[in-house]
Amino acid sequence: MPDQTVLPAPFESSIQTVKREWLDYNGHLNMAYYNVLFDTALDETCILLGLGPDYVASRNASYFTAEVHVCYLRELKEGDPVRTTVRILGFDDKRVHIYQELYHAEDGFLSATSEQMALHVDMGARKVAPWPEDIAGRLAEAHKAHAQLGQPARSGRRIALPSG
Repeated sequence: MPDQTVLPAPFESSIQTVKREWLDYNGHLNMAYYNVLFDTALDETCILLGLGPDYVASRNASYFTAEVHVCYLRELKEGDPVRTTVRILGFDDKRVHIYQELYHAEDGFLSATSEQMALHVDMGARKVAPWPEDIAGRLAEAHKAHAQLGQPARSGRRIALPSG
């Protein structure tokens, strides 16, 4: 069982590097690969929470993304080192609300944000199911630590044309 004190506020991923094959015809990181970077960082966090590959194998349960909202703020190019921060903004008995920021690891600029809702799933039934008590406890500890950081300014965004 992972130690709850291991999950800092916010969690910071290991450094990843933008690969040549991830570039689009504009010469910068293709939008799909921002999600790869965010997902890889989230995997690191979920392992600390006890939700890694061992969780799927031992408990026949996992988590699925139900909704995600990515904002692209500044382009990344081949070879750029990046790091991601991960925060738990909230959770209930079956869902977790996650917010991430992707930074250039050397220059420090914010490149993109990702906000998502994930569902806990019983893999046998392929249906949403309550978190086990130990996982809910880890989520509560992470959420408590992350809540002290305040609400991220870029969270809760929606897509809409300006009215008027």
